Amino acid sequence: MPLEPLSATRSTRAVTTGTATTRTATTRAAVGPLAEPALVALDIDGTIATSGTLEITEPVREAVARVRAAGHHVVLASGRSLVGILPIADQLGIQTGWVVASNGAVTARLTLGAAGGYTLEDVRTFDPEPVLQRALALVPEVNLAVEEIGWGYRVLDRFAQGTVNGQQEMVPLADLWSVPVTRAIVKGPDVVERLLEPLRSLDVTAVPTAPDWIDVTPTRLSKATSLEIIRRTLRVAEHRTIAVGDGVNDLEMMAWASRSVAMGHSPDKVKAGADEVTGTLDDDGLVPVLLSV
Repeated sequence: MPLEPLSATRSTRAVTTGTATTRTATTRAAVGPLAEPALVALDIDGTIATSGTLEITEPVREAVARVRAAGHHVVLASGRSLVGILPIADQLGIQTGWVVASNGAVTARLTLGAAGGYTLEDVRTFDPEPVLQRALALVPEVNLAVEEIGWGYRVLDRFAQGTVNGQQEMVPLADLWSVPVTRAIVKGPDVVERLLEPLRSLDVTAVPTAPDWIDVTPTRLSKATSLEIIRRTLRVAEHRTIAVGDGVNDLEMMAWASRSVAMGHSPDKVKAGADEVTGTLDDDGLVPVLLSV
């Protein structure tokens, strides 16, 4: 069933919640030129490109193009914000199709000729004030940021260049929670150990990306939440879903997919959650997976 588009692009917000669909993979995707269309969900950092960069090798570009030319749906599903995904899509030649940003908080459709090249299809937000207040109370030295779709972040103090996507604007503390947001960042010494469970107790999704970094998004949300909506919209069969990733934030996506693949450099927890393990990013481990679709 098609999504009902939001009434505007770029900065439109809608307060909703969702529950990710998870299941154990029991079937394998069919292969060959006569196979029915597949939905191939790809993480970006550590899977397509080196974390925080736009570096994509030619073999990966060619493999993605081949999959799309065969009629399959390649969906970029990333912890990156939308402004960080768009250059990757452009490098891969993906001008139409779907992308999942901010670990599932933002779902957009790339559209040739549309303002900015995309339409926001599903935006999920939450009130960040309780999260940020709790973080400051327990770890006063934390740095905080909230996402602005398609632009960047409002920040308490400037983050190091290249660590967040897009632009940054330093604002007073109260301005960080003046409106609902899609994602908040909590960064500071050992925040995962000190803050992860206290933040999760506030009924939000808190995902560690490094020992000093936690991404916070709306409750019961993951890449899988958006991917399932996209799958149904595209009418792709459940057994034709494939997911490739390398991070803890990919585990729900892997559980959702019929065929899940972990990159060779993934943590053991991620490898254990996948059906298969391929080569590392340096080995272009994504390529043989794509060529088997």
